[in-house]
Amino acid sequence: MVEIELDITKSIEENASDYFEKAKRLKKKLEKTHKAIERLSKKREEAEKKQERVRRKEEALKKPKREKEWYEKFHWFYSSEGFLVIGGRDATTNEIVIKKHTDKGDLVFHTDASGSPFFVIKSEGKEIGEISIKETAIATASYSKAWKSGLMSLEVFYVTPDQVTKEAKAGESVSKGAFMIYGKKQYLKPMVGLALGLYEGKVMAAALSSIQKNCENFVEVEQGKEKKSDTAKKAQKVLKGGEVDDYVSVLPSGGCHLKKKR
Repeated sequence: MVEIELDITKSIEENASDYFEKAKRLKKKLEKTHKAIERLSKKREEAEKKQERVRRKEEALKKPKREKEWYEKFHWFYSSEGFLVIGGRDATTNEIVIKKHTDKGDLVFHTDASGSPFFVIKSEGKEIGEISIKETAIATASYSKAWKSGLMSLEVFYVTPDQVTKEAKAGESVSKGAFMIYGKKQYLKPMVGLALGLYEGKVMAAALSSIQKNCENFVEVEQGKEKKSDTAKKAQKVLKGGEVDDYVSVLPSGGCHLKKKR
């Protein structure tokens, strides 16, 4: 039973009016209380999310970073036959690849198009087979300006290290990252295109045949209009490993996207 106090000095109508006004004031207070509770609840959720972000960052900092191999400063991959292949990323690394990491018995790949990378198959004293040559030609074409220009294929040549020199003809000069090529060139015309996979925990980009041979899973990449960072995130999601930055670093300059599997 609810007890109601009445002011005997007022009429029933006046008492009813007073209770109505009190009810309105209480209702407003209740609404304000609900809004305050909602604001506090949102602030708590935001604080919890912030704490979670901080926790994840702290865990990432605690996690020891993988020590990179010397060849990861360049474009690199292992061929189907197990040969290490390295390539320049720019003029500086082109110089380093040729001057410091090219030995007798290796094969050097390049194109006649300006700005192309130099790629080298490290023979380690073994005979280099046709499949490794084709795979390196594909990489050389794919990391050239052909990718950004939208060309589907590009002529690539290969020579022996003794045919590559900084010695220019009389009256000519050789810019940084460029070299003179003397003697006969062996030409191929590969299609442009790469595949990505994880090789011993490292993100590797190479011809599809090489990735299928060396990696458990793969995605194919082709020319497109998507940002490299977006393609990198999608590739990481499919392959379930590696850092996004590592995927970005192995993708060619220019737009790209993942090729749909048939």
